Amino acid sequence: MPVRPTAATLIALALTATTLSACGAGSGSSPDTLKVSFKQSTDNSVKVMDTYLAGIKKQFERKYPGKKVEFVPIKAPDSEYYTKLQQMLRSPRTAPDLVYEDTFLINSDITSGYLRPLDPYLAKWPDWKQFIPTAKNAAKGQDGKTYGVPDGTDTRGLWFDRRVFGKAGLPADWQPRTWDDILSAARTIKRKVPGVTPLNVYTGKPAGEAATMQTFEMLLYGTGDGRTDPLYDAATEKWVAGSQGFKDSLAFVERVFKEKRGPDVSDALDPNFSTAVRGELLPQGRLGIALDGSWLPQDWLPGSGHAWPDWSRRLGLAYMPTQHGQAPGKVSMSGGWTWAVPAKAGNPDLAFDFIRTMQTEANARKWYVANSGIAVRRDVAGDPAYVGAQPAIKFFTGLVARTHYRPAYPAYPKVSTAVQEAMEGVTTGDRSVDSAASGYDATLKDVSGDRVIRR
Repeated sequence: MPVRPTAATLIALALTATTLSACGAGSGSSPDTLKVSFKQSTDNSVKVMDTYLAGIKKQFERKYPGKKVEFVPIKAPDSEYYTKLQQMLRSPRTAPDLVYEDTFLINSDITSGYLRPLDPYLAKWPDWKQFIPTAKNAAKGQDGKTYGVPDGTDTRGLWFDRRVFGKAGLPADWQPRTWDDILSAARTIKRKVPGVTPLNVYTGKPAGEAATMQTFEMLLYGTGDGRTDPLYDAATEKWVAGSQGFKDSLAFVERVFKEKRGPDVSDALDPNFSTAVRGELLPQGRLGIALDGSWLPQDWLPGSGHAWPDWSRRLGLAYMPTQHGQAPGKVSMSGGWTWAVPAKAGNPDLAFDFIRTMQTEANARKWYVANSGIAVRRDVAGDPAYVGAQPAIKFFTGLVARTHYRPAYPAYPKVSTAVQEAMEGVTTGDRSVDSAASGYDATLKDVSGDRVIRR
């Protein structure tokens, strides 16, 4: 006798059907419709990417009559964006034709079979010769093939509020030489300028890669002699465990929060805190120092939603020093994003045509200026219209000579999460530096397949 479905079962089946319908029939549902997925800002007033892509859509549809572009934006903080994107890439029913891919995920997603190599397209594209080698390498898999077209890079440094510094009696041309100089300035701000957060460093799992890269790696790569990679040993192809530099970096984070020189822990562990930093704390003069990236001005340009005409006069810039001021004296990390074609995309040829439209010299220049990015095309990098577009470009471009890139191998996303967990432990005070470092080492051994080396 057949079992009749219950009412609850019928409702569940209906919801499932609705969910699948909402996801669409996959990127291949129409050969004339290109589906483009990208990270949409969680702040509804910031529409830099949306505005730029809307212009490219118009150009593309004029150039290719009969073709349509459909945007599939993902509104989420970075850590959630990566998870949602990977879920979409698993099936031809949900995979877009083109995705915005952070370089640190390239090799992980290649290993998972999510991305398509672009070499056959790149070989026939003259503009590919304009891209600088470091940018090309960031989009290359361990198999030597290229899986994405970079749309810029970035560097990181210290933003500081000259108004706050003036009230604290700190110099307007501040340039710390050591980590202690940073902590000392934060201590002075805390004492002399009440109501202002002295120093912001991103931390913990909710901040995702911002915690790992903008804070921890900016510290870690400033330890030691600067000649060896403190995170990954390329010679042995092993991840570094048990280093003093790792513990010292955790200790810096611990001091910021234990001594209350940073934001409240509840704020620091809010996944949307970076939006508040850019849109409220800095413009309103409520933050003294921010360890952050070159892209911040995109939130303050006219029409951005948080227009702030005076930002270049009110904010100063300083490079991040090494731990004790040892050579080379300054540190930066670089990453960047790429446009990649999913392995399960239904319209890969059309997707690359869209990339080519985005990456004309004129469109690339427009994007670098709009998002305060650092050009990875030689022709744009030498264009006075780009160089003079906003005051911070020269400073952040100057850091490229001293920058580092993440070891973006397949295990890196899990390594990054382990770093965030260690940071969160010392931020909340739930773990000591030694305990958090030991926990990281144990996780590192597991996620790397025991490919670790001690220094």
